[in-house]
Amino acid sequence: MKKSTAKHIGRILLGSNLVFAGVSHLTFARTDFRAQVPDWVPLPVDDTVIYSGLAEIALGTSLILANEQQQQTVGRVAAAFFAAVFPGNISQYVNRRSAFGLDTDRKRFVRLFFQPVLIAWALKSTDRE
Repeated sequence: MKKSTAKHIGRILLGSNLVFAGVSHLTFARTDFRAQVPDWVPLPVDDTVIYSGLAEIALGTSLILANEQQQQTVGRVAAAFFAAVFPGNISQYVNRRSAFGLDTDRKRFVRLFFQPVLIAWALKSTDRE
């Protein structure tokens, strides 16, 4: 498989996953996402979940629809978003909040290592190489 084809598939998959995650924020997984909102966030928990879901839908759609000139910028914004929501994963671990099947300290700890993968995925699937 050509590198450009792999990057295209990676970008579309990431975008599709973001859209799915965003929709799940607004519907069937709202309770689970509430467990990831740190206590220090100044907005009501449900508002935070809704706003982050809308952001994920927008980012995912942008990844899917971005033209070649826009892809790198959208990828950087997606990577920044993944970094910005990382404190939620830390909060879930530190506060021992079970959600998404992460019902042990070990599972919640292992989940922390997935966020850098998402950041790299966003950057690599949209770079101009």
